[in-house]
Amino acid sequence: MSLIFLFLYIPIFILIIFSFNSSKSKSVWSGFTFDWYVKLFHNELIISSLVNTLILALISSVIATIIGTAAAIGIYSMKKAAKTVIMNITYLPILNPEIITGVSFMLLFAFINFDRGFSTLIIAHISFSIPYVILNLMPKLRQLDRYQYEAALDLGCNSYQAFVKVVLPEIFPGILSGFLMAFTYSIDDVVISLFTSGPEMQTLPITIYSMTRKQISPEINALSAIMFIVVFTLLVIMNIKDINDAKKRELKYISHGG
Repeated sequence: MSLIFLFLYIPIFILIIFSFNSSKSKSVWSGFTFDWYVKLFHNELIISSLVNTLILALISSVIATIIGTAAAIGIYSMKKAAKTVIMNITYLPILNPEIITGVSFMLLFAFINFDRGFSTLIIAHISFSIPYVILNLMPKLRQLDRYQYEAALDLGCNSYQAFVKVVLPEIFPGILSGFLMAFTYSIDDVVISLFTSGPEMQTLPITIYSMTRKQISPEINALSAIMFIVVFTLLVIMNIKDINDAKKRELKYISHGG
């Protein structure tokens, strides 16, 4: 297990170390500096690409989460045969190679004479994110006691109140994990974005890919280091919160004579 973690994280640690390298060399250490971090925030291309990526990921993942949640609830309510067919169709965009999906979207937008830009990127990102939301939500729906919803109706709730107060809290962890996966895949996508973005719209992965043809700026190393630290910090905070919540539930259970 230690070897696996070393294999996974050594490249990231090397990237972080060389983000402080005073030269542009990727293999020779020339001295310690914060210059690349300072230059990063003055690089309009990288900053604008990052902002585009975050806006795109946020909008597309929110819409995909709403549509995916509605779709998952609908699929869960179907009969077994229909549910099996629809779930198999849902798997196809995930199993389909990204290059085929990207070319398909490009041909579709060309066929309907729709100029590629921010709107086409949002449509494409929503489309490939929805299946991930559905697949994250289905296990929570299977764990749901369907009689709780009916009991809420019997106790005086209308359909909306029963859904919001009974069903939604139970499936919310699945909704959140689906949103986070959609957000992550949107930020990370290169291939589909290449085929659906216009000349005036660049996301961060496209900008980095364009740099690989010449030379990747050490400013990208600095940005990658910042993103890794932010994600790592959020994971630590979430884990600490989960541990504290588990302790509170355990203490509550003990205090009630469990």
